[in-house]
Amino acid sequence: MDFKSLDFNKLKKLLDPKASADLNTFLERLPQNAGQTVLIAAAIAWGMAAALGLYTAVKVQQLTELRAELKETQALKPNVPTINNVPIDKASVDKFVADAKEIYRGLSITASGSTVIITATNTRNFTEFREALGHVQNGGQGWRVSLEKLCVGRECDKTHKLAASLKVNKVSVQPPS
Repeated sequence: MDFKSLDFNKLKKLLDPKASADLNTFLERLPQNAGQTVLIAAAIAWGMAAALGLYTAVKVQQLTELRAELKETQALKPNVPTINNVPIDKASVDKFVADAKEIYRGLSITASGSTVIITATNTRNFTEFREALGHVQNGGQGWRVSLEKLCVGRECDKTHKLAASLKVNKVSVQPPS
């Protein structure tokens, strides 16, 4: 827009003191020209818009406070490392089982991956069975042993009267992310 195309006569007319009087006259005659029903509808629409604006402003303020509280809470949350169970390598378990077979001759001790299976055909071997379970529990550096299956006496199948299946893992600690 350049100044050559600007019509200064129209601008003078708009800025004339009589223009505000014309606006005042228009607003005074509006109920007669438009009708009261239209004015009431317009007032209701403006009132609803104002209520919606106020409601939005209040909700935005609450949301802002909630975000600040959330950031403060997250700032207080410590970074905690994660602990994972990693299966023991098969060679370590096989070596342990070979040593345990020499010690506990009345039991059948086998390895299946990182699982140690201890069985006995008679309940008279319960003391040896119990000691073998403790030996597996304390078997290696950093071992974490979990009991998967344990049965004694009539709970077991017909061939074994004592049976235990122990899953051997190592604990791996990952630094916090």
